[in-house]
Amino acid sequence: MTITDHNNSIRICLWSSSVVRFFSYLYKKLAVKNLLMFCAFAFITCCAFAQIDSAKEKPVYLRFPTIPEFTIYKAPDSTSFTREDLQKKKNTIFIVFSPDCGHCQRETEMITQNIQKFKNTQIVMVTYLPYSEMIKFYHIYKIANYAKITMARDTKYFFPVFFKVQNLPSIYVYDKEGNFKHAFEGDVKPETILAVL
Repeated sequence: MTITDHNNSIRICLWSSSVVRFFSYLYKKLAVKNLLMFCAFAFITCCAFAQIDSAKEKPVYLRFPTIPEFTIYKAPDSTSFTREDLQKKKNTIFIVFSPDCGHCQRETEMITQNIQKFKNTQIVMVTYLPYSEMIKFYHIYKIANYAKITMARDTKYFFPVFFKVQNLPSIYVYDKEGNFKHAFEGDVKPETILAVL
């Protein structure tokens, strides 16, 4: 073997060694990359299933189907109003509304025009919007003229969370014993509400 052959042999060995190291490095990089990809995929999948499970979870008002404890602030004077202030042995209708919602305005008109039909029933209209918007609505629809209606502000955003409100108005009907009966979304004819009492 000549020196040239020996040098070529060394070059081939060095080149082979370099190729082996390169592929080894590449394999490790790909293995780490694949591991990271797998972990990311697993995390995203777990998050997606967690969201699906929470979406399937019943709203609080269905898991605890009696009138909850709450504190809201009545129009026109912002005095507190709680579950204990509700009249006993009367049906209770909670209406979560927004003063600037057209459907809420129509619902209020229909209820006030048919208030005499709501015998033995109290209506609690609740908004989470600012006092100034609530009081304007209160005066426009002359809520003070309807003893069966209490309008109040939910400063703690309790009712939208408790009822899992998705549309306005949202109407929740409870019987005389305070047990949940039925829920409605959007403007609903008074006859439809009365039918579940």
